[in-house]
Amino acid sequence: MPKLITDSMGITRPNTAPNSFGLNREELAQRTVDLSGISLEQKVLMAQSALTAMSLKENLARLILITGHGSTTVNNPHATGLDCGACGGNTGESNARVAAKILNDLEVRVLLVKQGITIPIDTFFLACLHDTTTDEIHFVNRFDLPESHKHDFDQVERWTQKASRSVRLERSLRMRISTQQDINSSILKRSKDWSQVRPEWGLAGCHVFVVAPRERTKKINFFGQSFMHSYKWQQDEEFKVLETIMTAPMVVTSWINLQYYASSVDQKNFGAGNKTLHNITAGIGVIEGAGGDLKVGLPFQSIHDGEKLQHQPLRLKVIVEAPVEALTAVLEKHQSLRDLCDNQWIFLFAMNENGQLSHRYQGGLNWVNLEN
Repeated sequence: MPKLITDSMGITRPNTAPNSFGLNREELAQRTVDLSGISLEQKVLMAQSALTAMSLKENLARLILITGHGSTTVNNPHATGLDCGACGGNTGESNARVAAKILNDLEVRVLLVKQGITIPIDTFFLACLHDTTTDEIHFVNRFDLPESHKHDFDQVERWTQKASRSVRLERSLRMRISTQQDINSSILKRSKDWSQVRPEWGLAGCHVFVVAPRERTKKINFFGQSFMHSYKWQQDEEFKVLETIMTAPMVVTSWINLQYYASSVDQKNFGAGNKTLHNITAGIGVIEGAGGDLKVGLPFQSIHDGEKLQHQPLRLKVIVEAPVEALTAVLEKHQSLRDLCDNQWIFLFAMNENGQLSHRYQGGLNWVNLEN
């Protein structure tokens, strides 16, 4: 009974927090990532692919954060929908751990030099997890950090804490949390409240994907409605990275956008109905009420605040800084991409080297010149 009361009041949780491993500080310090099943050659290839895909091959800082994302909620059958879709509905912690372990490997770094990638000896990769409900950043491998980087880490930790507080303040406006309340504690409390039907908005509002150097977007406020991928086509030999981006992240962002789109325009057939009426069925889905078919989309509370839509049903706009000829070659090679773009499920735009939209794809491998 005491546990039931404290769970209901948000003091404790009915289940263990996803970022709690049941280990103390000393045990956490001893946790390691076992990569014995991956050969050195495979590690080098993975490191090369990751750094090239992120256009992260020069001017590397002393500390680089490899950050996955996950969500902390309770009593939520749709929790995996708030975790990482690319990680199979799990958090991105494991991927961040593996990436950091490989990129910090000195043997890998030596062989990367032969591939034209030099990671400075004093660069350390931190594996992190972004909790998208509380906007906290957890530094997963902080105990592996060299003593020489302690000052740098202290500064990064202060920066991330400041950023977290700022984002929580922005979220509080959307969630209508009174400014007279303690914003930080109020948002943290939502993640532990098992009666909360809107612990976070997830990716509600998403409708843009920008594939370009980070300097193109760093001064723009997208209000949390844009996916971004740092990409420099000048470093992309034979446009292999561009092809990977268009056939993987671009398709995934389209899936996410269309999931929200369909749940907004036709909640009855493509959504999941009222979350407060859900019954979990066989651990694989939910039904609304006592019977009926399994629901296929997002619950009403994920797209609506009770008064208005929190996700405006806009189809995904993809903006890529790359030559039109390269974009066309990828579309020509992949019928599935052409289907998405030709049927206007994705609106595709090309950006020129000056950061201006230069062309709009109109279907049939044809483009409209926007500079004329």
